[in-house]
Amino acid sequence: MGGRSTSLFGLWGLVLLAFGIVAFVVTPAASTYVFLHVGLGFLLVVLYLTASRDSLSTVLGERSTKYGANAVVYSLIFIGVLVVANWLASRHNHRWDLTSQNVFSLSTQSKSVLAKLEQPLTVDAFVEAGSDPQLQDLLDSYRYASDKFTFHMVDPDKERDLAERYKVTELPTIHIQYGEQTATVARELTEQSITNGLIKATRTTKKVACFLDGHGEPDPENKEARGFSSLKDALTNENYETRKVLLATEQDVPAECTVLIAAGTEKPLFDHEVSALSTYLRAGRSALFLIGPRRGQQLVGLVDSWGVKVTDSVVVDQVVRLFQGPALGLQILASTYGTHPITTDFRERTIFPMSRAVQANAAGKTGISAIELVKSSPSAWGEADVAGVFDRGEAAEDDKDIKGPVSLAVAVTGKHKDMGFGKDGETKLVVVGDSDFATNQFLSQLFNRDLLLNTMNWLGGQEELISIRPRAIQASRAQLTPDESRRIFYLAVLIMPELLLLLGLTVWWRRSTK
Repeated sequence: MGGRSTSLFGLWGLVLLAFGIVAFVVTPAASTYVFLHVGLGFLLVVLYLTASRDSLSTVLGERSTKYGANAVVYSLIFIGVLVVANWLASRHNHRWDLTSQNVFSLSTQSKSVLAKLEQPLTVDAFVEAGSDPQLQDLLDSYRYASDKFTFHMVDPDKERDLAERYKVTELPTIHIQYGEQTATVARELTEQSITNGLIKATRTTKKVACFLDGHGEPDPENKEARGFSSLKDALTNENYETRKVLLATEQDVPAECTVLIAAGTEKPLFDHEVSALSTYLRAGRSALFLIGPRRGQQLVGLVDSWGVKVTDSVVVDQVVRLFQGPALGLQILASTYGTHPITTDFRERTIFPMSRAVQANAAGKTGISAIELVKSSPSAWGEADVAGVFDRGEAAEDDKDIKGPVSLAVAVTGKHKDMGFGKDGETKLVVVGDSDFATNQFLSQLFNRDLLLNTMNWLGGQEELISIRPRAIQASRAQLTPDESRRIFYLAVLIMPELLLLLGLTVWWRRSTK
């Protein structure tokens, strides 16, 4: 075997050795690929040295050998750079989400909850066979966002004691531990459900949302389009307890109510109910009133004393409306918000299917601050002819109407001492000119849920939870098993570049020896 031929084997051997070493460095354990490459590469180099020892000095002096050696050296340098880059990347991890809807990024709410962790939080994820690539990727995103977040993938068959201790009865299930507090999330483990679990585990007290009942209000147990069951579920996820309050049979609003919700009242309230609501507000409590057109007339007078003017109108926008929406223009799209903690960094669209104009009217009312929270587009107006809209389905702007942009909601803060109540205290009140936007039919549309929950968290003193919540977006991605990922890595990162390099060296060698 001539020196020229064996020198090609020598180059092949160096390439095999180089790729074997790279594979050993970048993969977690020695593999068949590593052993084959190191062993075969070593044999080829030894073969070359043995067969060419007499002519080695001559071959080394040839121009073609120098060029070949240079090619190998440069290739090894390039491979070395890749190894160093991989090593640095593994120790200075950073992610970029280039998807248009940020499907690989945590929501602002998830990041906010993680940022406020004061001590380590541990998640034990019980999954079949201890492996769930999709869930692991999601939990990795949480760990990447906070060094106080750690997780372990657990095979319940191998760690039965742990599964029994945490009473795991179905898969997948995660157990969250934050100090002495715990929470469990089972079945559908999405970002939304996991973040809700983190909220429950990190909160020491629960808030209570009370729904006024007995006047035809939407029922929080009703799962139909006009019901409030979705709102109830959303509040539960925000660590609220919910209950209905029948003021007709109670003297006062229960003391346990953190926030009272009066929404879409159709029947008149008794005088003592209105009095109880007034007493509740003057006691420094919080309330959310959803007063749509032709609804809750007795609440209109009550909120007027708190700097809110609920007009007798229907908001119409025949220019900016939801595609394929009614031509009359009653479904109002809003994307303009006032400066208020509820709407901090909130610039998303919300939809109000049937709203009246609600305006701030706190001028001359000492101690009361009223902020117009949501506004329609400038093309909208507040139609004063309410009967024309409801009875004849007609709406045309004229001088009697409220010019746009029209305020759809007002947030009020009342400082008791400044108001002359003679004591410290603060009342929080939000009045919205529509109750339909909170029903099952519309709560999940656009960003209604975020706006409503941000409102509830401001009223309930949980301003740290005001954010944009996880969206129900499914990423278009392939879920690979560890073996499949390993095969793709070897093929794309090692085998294909190696074959191209060997083929290139062979072609170059043949041409240089002619």
